[in-house]
Amino acid sequence: MSDKPTCDNRDSATDSAKTRRANETDQQYQERMAVTRRMCRIRSKVIVLSGKGGVGKSTVAVNLAVAAARAGLKTGLLDVDVHGPSVPRLLGLESAQVGASGQTLSPVPAMPNLTVMSIGFLLPKRDDAVIWRGPMKYGVIRQFLSEVDWGDLDLLVVDSPPGTGDEPLSVIQLVEDARGAVIVTTPQEVAVADVRRSITFCRQLKLPVLGVVENMSGFRCPSCGEVTALFGTGGGERMAAEMTVPFLGRIPLDRRIAESGDAGRPHLLEDEPLGLDVFKKLLQCMDSERGARTMRYAVPLTDGVLSAHFGHCQEFALVDVDADSGTVTQVERAQPPPHEPGALPAWLAEKGAGVIIAGGMGQRAQNLFQESGIKVVVGATPGSPEELVQAHLAGRLNTGENICDH
Repeated sequence: MSDKPTCDNRDSATDSAKTRRANETDQQYQERMAVTRRMCRIRSKVIVLSGKGGVGKSTVAVNLAVAAARAGLKTGLLDVDVHGPSVPRLLGLESAQVGASGQTLSPVPAMPNLTVMSIGFLLPKRDDAVIWRGPMKYGVIRQFLSEVDWGDLDLLVVDSPPGTGDEPLSVIQLVEDARGAVIVTTPQEVAVADVRRSITFCRQLKLPVLGVVENMSGFRCPSCGEVTALFGTGGGERMAAEMTVPFLGRIPLDRRIAESGDAGRPHLLEDEPLGLDVFKKLLQCMDSERGARTMRYAVPLTDGVLSAHFGHCQEFALVDVDADSGTVTQVERAQPPPHEPGALPAWLAEKGAGVIIAGGMGQRAQNLFQESGIKVVVGATPGSPEELVQAHLAGRLNTGENICDH
């Protein structure tokens, strides 16, 4: 998962995100493409959810991001809890300033390999209340996903507010290729009942559930170390078994975790952190689920062979390759949208292309492709899509002059 991300995270996005959806306005299409261009540079997106407030969801999200960063993964942490952003406090970043350049925001560095964005950074005063209805919350979440310069990341952790309302729904709809959700609960039945709804919510939206964390699972006495089941124990594990989702483990209710959060220092940075096994198990689960890495090439075609100029092609061949073996696994033909400035880079980014092999292409078009996270190879000589891709993988692709007839 630490390889440089390419725009190949498309398992769900390619099927569900079409060039122009029914009843979608030009503005909605452009906004969706802006999110796609930004998110395709992030290999994995994980959403931390809970159907119940007060279960320590933000603490779990913060420590998951810290665990990933300490494991060497380039990680982002996005706090979309509009009404109660707690991530800045948990990371000791309450006074942090967000950088801006035009409409682009820079996330706040928290530690090596970890950058953070939260609505809490943008409030004039720490105690200001955010009184917004659904459309405004959707708008700011979309801006965080499309206008924050996350760069190339291995992992983006999204801390979503409790429940199944506007914020989690907006994130799941906007991040169409999320790896999955981490569900946080406490052991008692009043919490578990609400968390069941979160799992049902994920299934209705076709978001995989990576696992359940049972937080505050027993109170650990600071004097003798004895664990007392204040809220019962095992409720999260039983619920995970009943709902047939993975159980990731338990984190006890311990004074040190609360003190770390209040001090703005994630508990996972302490000498003997609690719950470390939970976060290691989750990272291992994500890595194993990734399976074989796939690269997708785009080749513009005219009469079945490489077009002299990508903008005049009749169709595109989308060639999937197993990145480890270099074997072509699938070739798909797709009709491009009408050729307008910026349309093809956005369309191919949505399709999950990481490399385009072209005969000729102007410099402006090359820049647009690169901004969409797509590598450009120009000057290729005519050939079938499979031959061109395999030659490029083997380092023997013949490239000559970039013949651009625009």
